[in-house]
Amino acid sequence: MASTPGSLRDLYSSPPPDRTSWQFSPDPANPSQPATIPPISHPSSNWTPVVVNSPVLDASIIRDEHSVNANLVLKTVLASAIMQYTTSAIAMPWEVGKLLLQVQWVPNDAIEAEPEISGEESDTGESLRIQLSDSSSETYFQEPPTASGSQLSPSRDSRRRRSQQLPTRPSRESRSLRAEYVIPIGPTDGVWGMIKRLGRSRNEGWSSLWKGLLTACVTDAMSSAIQPLIHNSLLSIIGPSPSNSHPLLIPVLSHLATGLILSPLDLIRTRLIAQSAIPAYKHYVGPVDALSQILREEGGFKGVYLHPHLLIPAILENTLRPLITLGFPSALGRLVFVSPDSHFAAWSCVEFLASCAGLLVTLPVETIRRRLQVQVRGAAKPLRTCVQTRPKPYNGVVDVFWRILSEERSEPPLVYTRLRKKGKQPEKNRDGWYSSTGLGQLYRGFGMGVGASAIVLVLAAIAGNDDRNMGWTEL
Repeated sequence: MASTPGSLRDLYSSPPPDRTSWQFSPDPANPSQPATIPPISHPSSNWTPVVVNSPVLDASIIRDEHSVNANLVLKTVLASAIMQYTTSAIAMPWEVGKLLLQVQWVPNDAIEAEPEISGEESDTGESLRIQLSDSSSETYFQEPPTASGSQLSPSRDSRRRRSQQLPTRPSRESRSLRAEYVIPIGPTDGVWGMIKRLGRSRNEGWSSLWKGLLTACVTDAMSSAIQPLIHNSLLSIIGPSPSNSHPLLIPVLSHLATGLILSPLDLIRTRLIAQSAIPAYKHYVGPVDALSQILREEGGFKGVYLHPHLLIPAILENTLRPLITLGFPSALGRLVFVSPDSHFAAWSCVEFLASCAGLLVTLPVETIRRRLQVQVRGAAKPLRTCVQTRPKPYNGVVDVFWRILSEERSEPPLVYTRLRKKGKQPEKNRDGWYSSTGLGQLYRGFGMGVGASAIVLVLAAIAGNDDRNMGWTEL
């Protein structure tokens, strides 16, 4: 039996001369003698030390890291762009229908288009009848110089009787405004009704439901990127406000600044949607052409940003919308004694009611802004819109509000059908207080907004998410 050594020192072997020992700080007891620790040797494996200070290796590692980061960033940006474009494309038909309802001018004496005649035959026949009636209005009852009055009286009387049997036509001003590229005024059945009329129109078609899609997508993407930057900049300049003193100041200011910066894109989007889709009547080919024409004909960047018809509505909308969206739920919750810390269902109902009530304030301001955006300025030619607009320009925000209430109607217009063949007059609606004013014109799209809020409420209830920082979603 082999004897066991009494100490491990006998097993120690000095390191080979070609290995370099690790150097450490000297021993405090003996400063002149540096402390050394031999490197760990692996006799079973042959390895070569890696030279980490090689410039070639460093460059390859840096290139690999940069290439991975660039690919990741590119994939993230591409996925975000596709998601943003898809979301805007899904919501765009409703936005187009809502905007066309907001800019459409429905005067008190408007007559609805014939529901029984559609397509090219209706427009061609109606325009032909109007042209014949206008061209023959001066010579229809004139007596030829070679004929006697007794010979012409039966023909003249029969023609008069036939003209009296016809129903009342629209006014001369209404007839002159009804061009071939204008969609006839239909029943006020909401955004879905305008979507159907636009898609079934032979001049517009279903592709017109996505007019201005690229501009809307770019606007939403830039707004999502610019607003947080402005918010953080204001936080660094002003500093975080106390919890009980002006908590909405910085968010409202950031949304206002973002809306004012992107106001030219919103103007371009409105005009691209409102213009006719017929190539002969198109005013703008695309967003770049629209921006160049507006800058050239309507006063440049000063006219686009500082004109009162554009600046004042932009300030009103971009201030009221975030103020109501962020502050109104809390105010309503204090009235009904419900706080964000309460039950999730109760707070969701408060947010739903606050969103519906906020539409009562934001929709009239949005309608006024859309009508002033469609109206050109300077040396620009009037925009040929696919819906009927007011023939005379508005003079400002207050003028738009007053003209809508006093000149337009809320209920569907007079019904003008083929009953004229039987000698009957158009069916006239019973005008009440609401139908005889344009109050309903200020709230086109209210049902769509309530429906969107209801969908968000149902989805939140199904998901059961109790996250208080989600915020309210508004379409």
